[in-house]
Amino acid sequence: MGAMAHIVIIDDDEAICRTLDFHFKRQGFAVSYAHSAEEGMPIAVASEVDAVILDIRLPGRDGLNLLCDIKRRRPTLPVIMITAFHDFDTTVAAMQGGAVDYVPKPIDLDELDAAVDRVLARDRLRSSDDLVLGAAEPERSQMIGLSFPMKEVFKRIALVAQSRVTVLVLGESGTGKELVARAIHQASAERSHPFVAINCAALVETLLESEMFGHERGAFTGAIHTHRGKVEQAGEGTLFLDEIAELSPCLQGKLLRVLEEREYTPVGGTQTRKSKARFIAATNVNLRDRVVEGTFREDLYYRLNVASVDLPPLRARRGDLRPLVEYLLRKINRDLRRNIRRVSADVIDCLAAYDWPGNVRELDNVLMKAVVMERGDVLTVKALPCELCRPTAPSPRGGMEDASDGGLRSLRELERDHIEKVLASTGWHKGHTCEILGISRPRLERRIREFELRPAPRKDKGPPESVH
Repeated sequence: MGAMAHIVIIDDDEAICRTLDFHFKRQGFAVSYAHSAEEGMPIAVASEVDAVILDIRLPGRDGLNLLCDIKRRRPTLPVIMITAFHDFDTTVAAMQGGAVDYVPKPIDLDELDAAVDRVLARDRLRSSDDLVLGAAEPERSQMIGLSFPMKEVFKRIALVAQSRVTVLVLGESGTGKELVARAIHQASAERSHPFVAINCAALVETLLESEMFGHERGAFTGAIHTHRGKVEQAGEGTLFLDEIAELSPCLQGKLLRVLEEREYTPVGGTQTRKSKARFIAATNVNLRDRVVEGTFREDLYYRLNVASVDLPPLRARRGDLRPLVEYLLRKINRDLRRNIRRVSADVIDCLAAYDWPGNVRELDNVLMKAVVMERGDVLTVKALPCELCRPTAPSPRGGMEDASDGGLRSLRELERDHIEKVLASTGWHKGHTCEILGISRPRLERRIREFELRPAPRKDKGPPESVH
């Protein structure tokens, strides 16, 4: 970062402005700040400004509105958005409005520093033509995520949605790849056109070809009517190809022709048809390995992988567990006509300790089973499937047996050791620790006080590293 780079902070919270002013001045920056859009606009567009840190919620005109004005006046000026109201829709609006990064409140200074580092070091040449935001509000997304990995996914979705390039969505089974495809479609300029999905593993080859490209009457036994395929149904919208790795070599070649030439021929037909659809494919396997094995065409792989979105597994985003549970339980209550009002802390602890090989789909299934078994309006550990509850044996002292060391230890001791290990592994970064443990910041602070945990002294015997 340049020693005298000029940063402008626009936030109606005076305490945040003063804190960031002090923080960045200590690093050698020139800092200005304002508390409203009207006050901040003339400062932000001044020629000597190098970056803007902008709150979304401002009195009067909001930050998204001000962002558009700033980018019209200075298209290459990097703007970092901050807000306490972090969700997928807000992230899409901020990124498509021209923001280069997005940091939620409470602000993690390390994360904000990293964002400032990136924007001041990056190539700032960007065309204002890239700043396209549809006038219509996007549909409410079903994507849930407050963790850092999911915030990165949201940013990626916002960026790839701005063009009609083919996208490859990667991720383990159950991570929500179709949700990503739908989110890209809803964030695109073609959101009013159809979104059509097809599972490439659900049908045998002959039926899949007909389902994808359509067929003419009499093309095969039972084809008594002409059938419009998914490619035609998608029109100028989006065609989502799930489990793309399962396509046969023959269909891989036909799909490649559509991607390269934008044309196809229905089964039993003689005339080619044009396609204007945007293609999004998804897989839970490593397509590179399939290419090496010779079961997937290399040229098709590169055509599909123009842009990619890599979904993290649930075990890598434990900080999202609580909002996911809340969202899924509301849906389950509606679908099963139940009224679960609360989830006990023990249930959350139990869910956070599990690795979720089936990811969000497995979490949904587990919660549905638990709601069916729960008689009251509070979800308790007794209702959870037995595979989520680790077998333990009571000790004469009322403790639990830890199979890992063969000794008798209480649950409280196990919890203390686990929290201490995670804190040590993150260098006492409390934000990252909360994400890994799947607990809130206040709860972590209470546990640190209760267990009297302290950072390990540095080897150079200097003062302990600062905690976040």
